[in-house]
Amino acid sequence: MSASGASEVPQQPATGHPEEMPRVHVTRRRALLFAAFVVAALAFLYVVLPQLGGVQHTWQRINNGDAWWLAVAGVMEVLSIVGYIAMFQGVAVPEGSPITWRESYQITMAGLAATRVFAAGGAGGVAVTAWALRRSGMARREVAERMVAFLVLMYGVYMLAMIVCGVGLYVGLFPGAAPFAITIGPAIFGALVILLVTAIAFVPEDLEQRLRPLSRRNRLLQRWIPRLATVPARLSGGIHFAWRKLRNPDVAMFGSIAWWGYNIAVLYAAFRAFGQAPPLAVLIQAYFVGLLANLLPLPGGIGGVDGGMIGALVAFGVSGSLALIAVLTYRFFAFWLPTIPGAIAYFQLRRTVHRWQGETDERRVAAPRVSGEEVPA
Repeated sequence: MSASGASEVPQQPATGHPEEMPRVHVTRRRALLFAAFVVAALAFLYVVLPQLGGVQHTWQRINNGDAWWLAVAGVMEVLSIVGYIAMFQGVAVPEGSPITWRESYQITMAGLAATRVFAAGGAGGVAVTAWALRRSGMARREVAERMVAFLVLMYGVYMLAMIVCGVGLYVGLFPGAAPFAITIGPAIFGALVILLVTAIAFVPEDLEQRLRPLSRRNRLLQRWIPRLATVPARLSGGIHFAWRKLRNPDVAMFGSIAWWGYNIAVLYAAFRAFGQAPPLAVLIQAYFVGLLANLLPLPGGIGGVDGGMIGALVAFGVSGSLALIAVLTYRFFAFWLPTIPGAIAYFQLRRTVHRWQGETDERRVAAPRVSGEEVPA
């Protein structure tokens, strides 16, 4: 079933070889490498860096942080996670699915934990989320389209924010410094991404069927056309589904804005805990520019995101020492604290999926008996 079709979710029959949870995330070798990297990164950020000249004195200010603003940062982080779960429930979960808000919490938090291990913009989180949706009974095509729609809606806010704040700062619409490289540069990047997504939306969702007559004439085309046509068709279907959600705003739209808005509020509160925050447009632009480091091959962007945000803030004229302590405080609340419940949710999700599998097996066994047929041996 496509995301654009009926809302009922057909339960997939259990097979002798059910899809396994992406175990690559928790292999011993990967876990050890991740732990070593985290230890090294933390040692540099929280032990070595504070000893450097000019930073040591400022680092001592962390003991004098405003407890009230730090508490606000914690509350904002909780609200951002609530927004993320709301968006997931509104976009990725169709009517009739066994995924309730409880399961949505497990999936999103487990995906968060997997993202800590994988780089490339959260590939681990996407893999775990797609796996859970498949095991809930959703067809592969619907999983793909709903995941694409989820990413389009989430990162659409990201790209639009870089365009609005970048151009607004550069032309003087918003107060703050306006270096071309981190105002117009990211704005151009955001515009190109939006244009690319818009172009993909024009790909017919039934591209494979349209190309099928060509494949009948050539064995090589018979093999490759279905493979080459599937990806753009699924992307197009997901983009169209996202557009339909935009035309009928619901809790998912609130969740998308809340996720980014409350995360930025965490960074704002971190600044206020130790000094004055920069102008709002500067804060937003530096935040999103720093997050581009998630594309680097670093687990969870550790080190890259921190350095990217600090560098962007310094380029906007923010005190380097204040930017350092504020960004590291932000990362503590937004990155490290959710990791513990995320790891717990990861194992809770495995039990939940096992329960789904058991319920599906029971339905398979009970169905023939209801109709008066014998269960095949």
